[in-house]
Amino acid sequence: MVSELQLGERVMLIDQKDRRYLVTLRDGASFHTHAGIVAHNDIIGLTEGATVVGNTNRPFLVLRPTLADVVLKMPRGAQVIYPKDLGAILLAADIGPGMKVLEAGVGSGALSMTLLRAGAHVTGYEIREDFAERARINVEAMLGPDIHYDIHIRDVTLGIDGSDFDRVLLDMPEPWKVVEHAEQALKPGGTFLAYLPTINQTQLLRETLNKHLFGLAETVEVLRRTWHVTDRSVRPDHRMVAHTGFLTSARRILQKVDIRAEAGDAEGD
Repeated sequence: MVSELQLGERVMLIDQKDRRYLVTLRDGASFHTHAGIVAHNDIIGLTEGATVVGNTNRPFLVLRPTLADVVLKMPRGAQVIYPKDLGAILLAADIGPGMKVLEAGVGSGALSMTLLRAGAHVTGYEIREDFAERARINVEAMLGPDIHYDIHIRDVTLGIDGSDFDRVLLDMPEPWKVVEHAEQALKPGGTFLAYLPTINQTQLLRETLNKHLFGLAETVEVLRRTWHVTDRSVRPDHRMVAHTGFLTSARRILQKVDIRAEAGDAEGD
């Protein structure tokens, strides 16, 4: 069943140059841009995918925003994790419904809303109260006020409450200070994942993981390149979203095993 756009909904207005605007529909309000003024009441009641025309006769495509749209356009206090990395995190950490996830460094809430929409139960640690409040507002705006989002003003380097987490996800400058706590908090087989901007930080994290009960450590970088495709030419776009961060994941194990050495021995048999 096709649903009409309702008062209070957020919509994405897209102009002819593919500029995108995130707008919350309010009775009697107007959206102002250099391309013209669009009355919210002209949008309310439309079917998603329709076109609305502003006072300058320039059209705007009207769609409900995707999660990626919201992440890039929502108000933020801290820098958000980009959509290309959010998708990779869901797969690398193997996030699924009902999983108990500890997230530290919630920032503006981009990762939190991604985890919650995937069905995870999220406990968030954040040291800054203003970031925590912004994250809560953004999550509720995306997922509704009834979403259960458990967030605490707390320094994760001082410890983690609980010892039955399926996943521990970190977006913070010094995640190696949390490795020992994560070792105690994760279930056997659980996944640890950290997002870091520099390879120096990543190297220190990997060295720390090697000293604890974690195995199958892996570090990846996700690069996103779009393509220009027309009738006359096909080529990569001149600009791309390249480096944003390194994703390092590892599994909680019960004893250290040299996987590579055993694989080599097996090949020699």
